[in-house]
Amino acid sequence: LGSQHALVPSAMKKGIYDKFGEEGLKGGIPLEYASDNPWSVGYVFHNNPEKVFREFFGGDNPFAEFFAEDGSEVLLPFGGPRGRGALQRDPPVVRDLYVSLEDLFHGCTKKIKISRRVMNEDGQTSTIRDKILTIDVQPGWKRGTRVTFEKEGDQGPNIIPADITFVVQEKLHPRFKRIDNNLLYVATISLSKALTGCTLDVWTLDGRLLNIPINDIVDPKYFKMVPGEGMPLAEDPRRKGDLYIYFDILFPKSLSPEVKTLLRSVLQA
Repeated sequence: LGSQHALVPSAMKKGIYDKFGEEGLKGGIPLEYASDNPWSVGYVFHNNPEKVFREFFGGDNPFAEFFAEDGSEVLLPFGGPRGRGALQRDPPVVRDLYVSLEDLFHGCTKKIKISRRVMNEDGQTSTIRDKILTIDVQPGWKRGTRVTFEKEGDQGPNIIPADITFVVQEKLHPRFKRIDNNLLYVATISLSKALTGCTLDVWTLDGRLLNIPINDIVDPKYFKMVPGEGMPLAEDPRRKGDLYIYFDILFPKSLSPEVKTLLRSVLQA
């Protein structure tokens, strides 16, 4: 019995008890059920109740499956022994945050009011309440920069509130277009200035007026690069990208015969 008894799992013993009762343990199970069961003989009580408890439940605590290894409670799905539901996390809430190039150049603080459902003290009812979220926009932030506020979504029973994430988007600007850390500017000049040169006045994002001389002949593929007049670098705002100036050349809609003759003679020279 000792060698056979050692081969019998505690779960099998409990199953025999559930099916055949105490007599099945003491006297053995009927032979017709014993073909695949190594324990067909009776169970002998060994006068050790703690050992019996361990054999039936596989341990000293029959409720061990309801607790984590560190002793903290594990919430089971609905219908569990406590009738409570498993904690579920709401999916993140993602919203765009539109910021002007000026604010991305200097940095700024954005305050955003959200309305969310908050649980009352009774743990059963909830109330819609407003909250102000503050975002400190840093100089040089780019489109796609993400700012996350953890667990600021709606509250509810058995719910882990969702994270709220804001994604930086750039507002359209009347003068500049941003490419990485550089700024693009399109200057409109006449054909005569394109051929003879000029000085461009460009207002920067921080309110300075740049006087940029154009001494080259401006053809449709020409551009002027002004170093250090772009966007600040997020990793080091003291450094900046560059300003690229492209040109929209205005051609005359008509020319008199005399002007055509003059231009022909000049341009053919």
